[in-house]
Amino acid sequence: GPKTGRSPVDRGRTGSKHHLITDATGIPLAVALTGGNRNDVTQLIPLLQAVPPVRGKRGRPRRRPDVVLGDRGYDHDKYRRLVRALGVKPLIARRGTEHGSGPGTQRWVVERAFAHLHWFRRLRIRWEIRDDIHEAFLTLACALICWRRLSQPARSLALSQ
Repeated sequence: GPKTGRSPVDRGRTGSKHHLITDATGIPLAVALTGGNRNDVTQLIPLLQAVPPVRGKRGRPRRRPDVVLGDRGYDHDKYRRLVRALGVKPLIARRGTEHGSGPGTQRWVVERAFAHLHWFRRLRIRWEIRDDIHEAFLTLACALICWRRLSQPARSLALSQ
């Protein structure tokens, strides 16, 4: 289908790629599915635009985050300008810098969210032929992760009292 492509790591077999944006605690805010041959940076702006309004304190709900962290795969001046045009400050690692510095020390939250997504066997390896079914499982997995993460503190608080 349109959301599959030749995988650069799996001998050219077709595959898909999951793109994810999370908050600072690892709760998924937006998710996208593309072909395995698509570059990650092409999904940065659609993911930022897909973030739903988040209620906070008084006033209008926030539409976008203040800051977005990204690894070296997102290092492109064009996309930095586009992110700034959305009113978001990009903290993206530069190519050629040493590992273990900058945003990489905080990006483990996103990597952990990907690990939580791949706990679901249906998402680890794509078996579905239709894209809409796989996207539905991806969305359901994000909803389950949100539910588990947001209901755990309430349970632990109730147990400690």
